[in-house]
Amino acid sequence: MAKGFNKVLLLGNLTRDPELRTTSSGRSVCSFSLAVNRTWRDADGNTQEAVTFVDCTAWAKAGEIIHQYTQKGRALLVSGRLESRSWEQEGQKRTKLEVTVEDFNFIGSGDGGSGNSSSTAAEPKPTTDSSKGKSKKEEDDDEVVIEDIDEEPVDLSDIPF
Repeated sequence: MAKGFNKVLLLGNLTRDPELRTTSSGRSVCSFSLAVNRTWRDADGNTQEAVTFVDCTAWAKAGEIIHQYTQKGRALLVSGRLESRSWEQEGQKRTKLEVTVEDFNFIGSGDGGSGNSSSTAAEPKPTTDSSKGKSKKEEDDDEVVIEDIDEEPVDLSDIPF
């Protein structure tokens, strides 16, 4: 029997503000829904568009970060796995397919901008001045600031992750 493969990659916009709950064991869980758009041309050459709404669940630290830094309308790239839940409601058996988030990236600046920010950020590597053998970071006692062309400088100490 072949080994299964369950991986989902979605880029969409949040349809509502993420909801953060805590399980009875104290573990955080965040629920949100993504609207994923698809456009294509039909046989007549007309542009068609369809939207798919996908429920997502993020656990622990990932869920806390999504809850804290996103809101309705924000673009989010998620990767994870499909999971099926079933329960009984009003005497009828219900099932639901949802994405369990394993990794995510923020897309845009949160206000409709086009810059990207990631769920994991690495500190920039210091540049080395070959004549002195010291890095610029060692030479400067000031905080490291990276400048974005379109926006004001970003202080790395302000980034929460």
